[in-house]
Amino acid sequence: MIFNSIQYALFLPLVVGAYWTLPRRWRLPLLLLASYIFYGSWDHRFLSLIVVSTLADFTIGRVLGGTTEENKRRALLATSLAVNLAILGFFKYFHFFVDSAVGLLANVGLEPNVTFLEIVLPVGISFYTFQTISYTFDVYRRRIEPCHSLVTFAVYVAYFPQLVAGPIERARRLLPQLASDRPPPDTRDLASALGLILLGLLKKVVIADRVGVYVDQMYTNHQDLGSTALLLGVLAFAIQVYGDFSGYTDIARGSSRLFSIDLMENFTQPHLARNITEFWQRWHISLSSWLREYLYVPLGGNKSGRYKTYRNLGITMLLGGLWHGAAWTYVVWGGCHGLYLAVHRAFTGGRSKGPQLPRAAQGDREAHRADLPRGPRELIGVAGTFALIAFTLVVFRSESLTQAFEIYGGILAAGGSGPADGFVAEVIALSILAFALDIVARLPIAWSQIAIARPSLAGAAAATCLILVAIASGTRTIPFIYFQF
Repeated sequence: MIFNSIQYALFLPLVVGAYWTLPRRWRLPLLLLASYIFYGSWDHRFLSLIVVSTLADFTIGRVLGGTTEENKRRALLATSLAVNLAILGFFKYFHFFVDSAVGLLANVGLEPNVTFLEIVLPVGISFYTFQTISYTFDVYRRRIEPCHSLVTFAVYVAYFPQLVAGPIERARRLLPQLASDRPPPDTRDLASALGLILLGLLKKVVIADRVGVYVDQMYTNHQDLGSTALLLGVLAFAIQVYGDFSGYTDIARGSSRLFSIDLMENFTQPHLARNITEFWQRWHISLSSWLREYLYVPLGGNKSGRYKTYRNLGITMLLGGLWHGAAWTYVVWGGCHGLYLAVHRAFTGGRSKGPQLPRAAQGDREAHRADLPRGPRELIGVAGTFALIAFTLVVFRSESLTQAFEIYGGILAAGGSGPADGFVAEVIALSILAFALDIVARLPIAWSQIAIARPSLAGAAAATCLILVAIASGTRTIPFIYFQF
């Protein structure tokens, strides 16, 4: 398996120390070796997939940069897409499409005899595949020059802090940083890096893993539970998936800052969004901006009339749902969000409070904060948006559509047992903590400023986080949810 937290805590400082000790010409080879060791710790056989994607897109990018013949350029782009999507499609979607075809034939009275292959899904394949595809697209569109260093490009594809769960970085942001002669992190950078890592551990271990205990029990015994217990489980999973994924992103960004590399911000307090459009401007920004830039806009975006705009939103979110996993539950989840976005656009005419849909070229700046919701209307918007998100996550978490509908039915029905003693208080307390962290993150002062101005206060906060993480840590290792995507 990918390194657990203790192994990573030993691995990261070792790599950082060696990185800044070595001469500059050996730093990127070290990062590449560390990235391959990190990924190979799960299953060394799947390193070949990363190598194939790396060599294919590096070569295609070099050829694209040297030709102006449009037919040849389109053929090269198509080749890159074919190689990457073939690998992704085989390992992630082979069984999904075969199962769907067999089910369809069974509905018309045919029962084909199909032999299934034992296919293991490589960790993080969706993330690094989208990352390499974006590079080829940008070279094809002449937004960037092709990379001329194979080692630099290989690090871009396999960079270990964000390899298995993002954020999905664009070449125009990450490649220049890798290729530049960066100075070691200063005091402010170190404080920011360690603060992000601690915050990520707090979100993951203290919040996500603890509420995840109740989520697992709820989904295992949902048929015996009443509406109150099921509603608590709905709330718990919304908090779990956010704490888990944003916690990973914080750890990745903090780890990266130790190499003086700035990864893009992937979450900006999404559960304080006042509408569904603003939510997708704040949730998994690297994916939502990728879908916008490389799918929604090429489909026509909002430039082809109202109904085609709704169609484009639907297609984009359906494929966004399928990106998460090879199951109809993810397709339905994505379809629901496409419908949400279309309805919101229909009622607002495309106007929405909050920031513009993020472009990946915008990096993280700790000073970037949006205002908190104000007044009853905006607070109702936040509550309503959270409810919509939480209820569609039932489909996202369920093993089948049948299970999801059983849970929805149980919420509407009377009867059934309530949540076990202690779970109500724990889930609500951790949910409040998750929202409180989001509110604090919107304050104009950054953690690094506090650490420098008030080191004793920062030390006390860090010690508290470590104590909470130590208390919440159990003997069972709970992998990050998005590792499966």
